[in-house]
Amino acid sequence: MLACSVLLLAACQTGSQAVTPADERAAQRSTTDPVLTISPADGAARARPDRGVVIKAANGELGTVVVRAGGRSVAGSFNAARTVWRSRWTLAPATSYTVTATARNAAGKTATAGSGFRTLKPARTISTSLDWILEGNQGRTYGVGTPIILNFDRPVFNKGLVEKALEVKAEKPVEGAWRWVGDRQVIYRTKTYWPAHQKVTVTAHMAGVRAAKGVYGLRDFTRTIDIGAARISRINLKKYRMLVSVDGRRARSVPISAGNGTTMEYTTTSGVHLTMEKGDPVRMIAPGRREGDPGYYDELINYAVRISNSGEYLHQSAGEYHCLGKANCSHGCVRQHPRDALWFFRTAQPGDVVYIAGSRRKLEWNNGWSFWQLPWDSWRKGSAVA
Repeated sequence: MLACSVLLLAACQTGSQAVTPADERAAQRSTTDPVLTISPADGAARARPDRGVVIKAANGELGTVVVRAGGRSVAGSFNAARTVWRSRWTLAPATSYTVTATARNAAGKTATAGSGFRTLKPARTISTSLDWILEGNQGRTYGVGTPIILNFDRPVFNKGLVEKALEVKAEKPVEGAWRWVGDRQVIYRTKTYWPAHQKVTVTAHMAGVRAAKGVYGLRDFTRTIDIGAARISRINLKKYRMLVSVDGRRARSVPISAGNGTTMEYTTTSGVHLTMEKGDPVRMIAPGRREGDPGYYDELINYAVRISNSGEYLHQSAGEYHCLGKANCSHGCVRQHPRDALWFFRTAQPGDVVYIAGSRRKLEWNNGWSFWQLPWDSWRKGSAVA
């Protein structure tokens, strides 16, 4: 009986260790050398830069991946299983690349592969630039409402691909989105204002992006925007006054005189404006009128800060000081006493916020930098990837 029991026990133990088909496949995989596949293939002379570099490992996991061009490393990332590596951005056109990759399996077997290739030289290229007002302010500070406006020298038809190549990094991040305005301009606006006193960097990773059929970006584009103090001005047209706060504290109370409202063009727009360019002086001419017509004017105005594309400025009052703080007497601009206008002119940054309330004329969302006039959900609908 004892011998039988031992025999039965041994038989049970042997049965529990039987090799299944899955075990056989796993054992076979562990003894198979890893296999690496690199795209573009070694020796390619006209690789498409928009397809980037893709490295795959079969029968193992990827180890090290090094992709270089002209001594510079190419950024990329692995998938969750570490069996695929992809370059983060597109490749530069007409550029030579080298690739070295390793892989390893569970049994400790390793493999190494390399590739050398060159990307095509495009017949047509596209370049990127920052809005001229923003570009002209480089080295100085910007306001908390500042939009990032990028222009292209050719029409963009693959808007989704271009938008995916645009990167915004902020020291104090807030949610934002791009919106296309036509085929040559895209604008980035945040959901809430930028936090003050920080740096924001925008990079258009355009090198190798296929913006249209046969049209590729030739090089990347980077700019840094230094967000300064939070300067918020609130203008009440019915009380003829502007209150200016800086970083949440009231800095100045200014008596003003705005549009007289006799015509729509002489009515100051209500809404969220942003300060744009400055001029001292600025020549202002009556719109749609000729010399001798009623209401015609042609004057040089000092300390002028533009807040729309329809000719609205905050500036020094050219006479009629009796209207300041008491009546709206202007042709649509916001007038100030010379000392207040000089202070505002000297301290204003591009992208400062100017709220105006009290008129029957509403500011259009695309009248200058009035992008905050669009609700956030409406703004996001202008994205090609949202």
